[in-house]
Amino acid sequence: MNYIDIIGLFAGACITISTIPQIIKVWKTKKVKEISLRMFSILTFGISIWIVYGILKKDLPIIITNSISLVLNLIMVYFIIYYEKE
Repeated sequence: MNYIDIIGLFAGACITISTIPQIIKVWKTKKVKEISLRMFSILTFGISIWIVYGILKKDLPIIITNSISLVLNLIMVYFIIYYEKE
């Protein structure tokens, strides 16, 4: 792994980790009134496209970090839909 891949993994990790506090907050409070489902849906779709891009370019840092981000954002979308009913 070269320094460019390490920079890519670090950048992707920062972006990926940024979602975790919001997920924890929603999980604890069960409040999603102020969170946009549309924004998280578009973000999740964009992350999916980044994964496809990473696969086509055979770029492991893009594939790894965006795959983790996709899972986290899908969790957030689920929480928004589930807790919006309450």
